[in-house]
Amino acid sequence: MATATRLIKKYPNRRLYDTQTSAYITLADVKQLVLANEDFKVIDAKSSEDLTRSILLQIILEEEAGGTPIFSSAMLAQIIRFYGHAMQGMMGSYLEKTMQAFVEIQSKMQEQSKTFYDAKGMPNPELWAQFMSMQAPMVQAMMGNYIEQSKNLFVQMQEQMQAQTRSMFQNFTFPGAPGAPGGQGGSGGPAGQGSGRTGGSSGSGNDPQR
Repeated sequence: MATATRLIKKYPNRRLYDTQTSAYITLADVKQLVLANEDFKVIDAKSSEDLTRSILLQIILEEEAGGTPIFSSAMLAQIIRFYGHAMQGMMGSYLEKTMQAFVEIQSKMQEQSKTFYDAKGMPNPELWAQFMSMQAPMVQAMMGNYIEQSKNLFVQMQEQMQAQTRSMFQNFTFPGAPGAPGGQGGSGGPAGQGSGRTGGSSGSGNDPQR
């Protein structure tokens, strides 16, 4: 049976109310829910607007300001430049899939390390030494796969962008293009009539009143 999503309400006084525990909580408490992989949703108590992303961004801001930051100034600047860009949606998908690939690598390493502990939770010295000696090539292989997946995602993003560009412009006819009205390939177009004089007249064709 699936666990119901934990509902947290945010009131106008900026306080967060956990409907499961019937108590007010802080951003630190919400962070603990994230660390515990708890499924939750934050809504506005009055309008029921989903505020989950806003709350998560506040937690990230506090972590970036108080601890060792993950995002450098240059990286944040690059992210900001993608807002309003044609590739904004693709970049969001690219970052999300890259993060998923990295989390999968981390999970595999954690699973492999569990086999080197005994029933009491203590590491077997010999197996642990063997595990540690394998770490460098194993991490290198995993990171190689991660980089390859990241590269493939970026290539897919580029191909998707190119396909969208082609579909956007394939029905447009550009003036001057071969086969287009007024193009170089047209024999009866206006461009082919400018060299000859008609009826012996020399400059009367420029009269705006004709």
